[in-house]
Amino acid sequence: MGVGTASPLKRKPVMDIFWLFFMLSALQPVIKQRLLEASRKRLIALIERQRKSRVVLLVHRQETMSLLGFPVFRYIDINDSEEVLRAIHLTDPEIPLDLVLHTPGGLVLAATQIARAVSKRKGKVTVFVPHYAMSGGTLIALAADDIVMCAHAVLGPVDPQLGEFPAASIVKAARQKPIAEVDDKTLILADQAEKALFQMEHEVTDLLGRKFASEKAAELAKLLTSGTWTHDFPITCERGQELGLPVRDDMPENVLRLMQLYPQPIRRQPSVEYLPLPYRTGEPGPRK
Repeated sequence: MGVGTASPLKRKPVMDIFWLFFMLSALQPVIKQRLLEASRKRLIALIERQRKSRVVLLVHRQETMSLLGFPVFRYIDINDSEEVLRAIHLTDPEIPLDLVLHTPGGLVLAATQIARAVSKRKGKVTVFVPHYAMSGGTLIALAADDIVMCAHAVLGPVDPQLGEFPAASIVKAARQKPIAEVDDKTLILADQAEKALFQMEHEVTDLLGRKFASEKAAELAKLLTSGTWTHDFPITCERGQELGLPVRDDMPENVLRLMQLYPQPIRRQPSVEYLPLPYRTGEPGPRK
């Protein structure tokens, strides 16, 4: 009697377990995401009740495609401006608006639309910056009545960028050569850069002119838009206060808790590790 193969009845339970495991593995990220979204909504609702305000978050993370694993960098775009403007439209003008910003910046048009809408609000607008709000994020923050930052959070200059180069540097480079030695493409780029600098300085002056005297607003706008610093120069809470911006550092704990619900996609090997427990004075180390 020869050796027989496993019967179909024996193979079927094994296949059932395999497919069950496959489906659970596929559904697990979806379920986790839904639970995370529900936690966000509950905490946003809590903050709104505490502050009697409308809370809007503009959070950009480096997303990772679940199957292919490559990163997708996010920034302020037209879709963001549409959503923020819709939220503002759904809110009575007198109700305070709280904007939580965590962004590297993005399109000038989109950031400008949000900033203008913020600046024209009748109710108080507070911007919270738990970690960073650079470039277009800073432009939006400048339109707010108050800017609340963590002790080590940063804003940044709002000098326009043309492609990979700062507009101010393009203009400077074009002026340092005799015009006969500058090619047409560079001259066209320099012309566009000059216009971008003028437009951004005018925009920032207008936003700041609602809070400062005209001379102070013009001085700050020139400093922030003219390429005095590199585009990633950190404007800390202390530096912002020195410049006269309406910056303070009393960040609500619930805003920090809310940011924890927008985690960066985890790498296979984390680059930062610690015990995620609060350590208080007099109680060093983890408590048993």
